[in-house]
Amino acid sequence: MSLYVRQISIPGEIPREEYISRLPVVQHLRQNPLALTSPVTFFVGENGVGKSTLIEALAVSLGFNPEGGTRNFRFSTKASHSSLWEYLRLGKGLRPRDGFFLRAESFYNVATNIDQLDQEPSFGALVIDSYGGVSLHDQSHGESFMALVENRFGGDGLYILDEPEAALSPMRVMRLMCLIHQLTKCRSQFIISTHSPILMALPGAEIWQIAAGGMERVSYRDTEHYQLTKLFFDDPERMIHHLLRQEGEDP
Repeated sequence: MSLYVRQISIPGEIPREEYISRLPVVQHLRQNPLALTSPVTFFVGENGVGKSTLIEALAVSLGFNPEGGTRNFRFSTKASHSSLWEYLRLGKGLRPRDGFFLRAESFYNVATNIDQLDQEPSFGALVIDSYGGVSLHDQSHGESFMALVENRFGGDGLYILDEPEAALSPMRVMRLMCLIHQLTKCRSQFIISTHSPILMALPGAEIWQIAAGGMERVSYRDTEHYQLTKLFFDDPERMIHHLLRQEGEDP
């Protein structure tokens, strides 16, 4: 398929007083334009390296609401997004028919806005009908995430997801992986930040690991998430013993 976003770069200067200039992902992109080659791209790494900041900036630069939703959402509760979107330059392909920005930490606000929109006079279908017909507030956090993907994501779309696993059980993460795989067969592209070693196992996905020294493309088993999780499950007692000793406690 022809990808909707083919390249991400930061060609200009960013003032040093802006905190985003110190983020590892920003420092890397200023020197190295990033070519996207797969329908699914994962950004992974430790907290604070700039994954979510990049995902958010990418979404805003593409016209999505900073708090999430489609390009038609225009609500705002608190402007907390960075200015990084102003510095991004994107190499684009064809325009997608569909699209959505899922920002886990503000999805509650998206659900609230949907309920508000459906309280206004309308002669058409309710907005919630596109999300399964049940208010997202009348479901658990995880159920509402899955209702979004199962009902609203229609294919031929660009879907930008920030930590979609945040509210999901391991079983639901596996279900999400299957849905993403199915949607890529319907000409969809996903750009995702995640901490889930289950989700990033999706076959054919490209994984960019971000660290203090920059970012590099890695294989699934070379990610820190996979290695650390495997180390834990191979011998949890030994790992817990080691961790508690580091904290100065007697296990």
